[in-house]
Amino acid sequence: MPARPAEPATDDPTAPALPRRRLGLLLLLFLGVLAPLWLFAELADEIHEFEQMVELDEAVLHWFNGLAGPRLDAFFVAASHAGYEYGVIPADVLLSLVLLLKKKWREAIFASVSFVGSALLNMAAKHGFRRERPSLWESIAPETTFSFPSGHAMGSMTLAMVAVLLAWRTRWRWPVLSAALVFVLLVGLSRLYLGVHYPSDVMAGWAAGLAWVAGTYLVLFRARRPWRRRLR
Repeated sequence: MPARPAEPATDDPTAPALPRRRLGLLLLLFLGVLAPLWLFAELADEIHEFEQMVELDEAVLHWFNGLAGPRLDAFFVAASHAGYEYGVIPADVLLSLVLLLKKKWREAIFASVSFVGSALLNMAAKHGFRRERPSLWESIAPETTFSFPSGHAMGSMTLAMVAVLLAWRTRWRWPVLSAALVFVLLVGLSRLYLGVHYPSDVMAGWAAGLAWVAGTYLVLFRARRPWRRRLR
């Protein structure tokens, strides 16, 4: 009689690794791409319902303006600068260069595509929606470009998400995640405090940055992850 084919092993301790990895990628797809894209689409649709959205946005901005004072002025101006020319842009360039010098080619491509693509998408979206800036009071840090989505919010979220994904399999996971959350929140709040963005602009910037980076990561890495072996 022909020999019966061997039964597949079921006690392999490494067997659950693939499903767990796939589950993590599916969660990233849903929480990092699909949910933010849905939020962005909802916000984009709402700005056409001009009266209702602006009333809510303006109420939030008036609340922030009621907190204004010299110390908070200085703090949020600094936070706003950190979200662009004095923080995000230098950090983007530095991180990309460090990855290149370490010959982490895939990670360097991921970071560079995330940063450059985010900036280009933001410019395209601003000119596509052409939403005017709030003009409820004279800002101490005025802006002249279009408002939706917030470039500071999108840029800071892009940098934060890149850093978190690159650090996720290392011992720096939680410190990086904590710092990223605080940084993104402060940059976003600074734009509201300064009166140069509506809350919907900031939320749309966060959503767009998150979706772009998560999507780029999934395309470049799929089942692979940067620095897969946990550092000790």
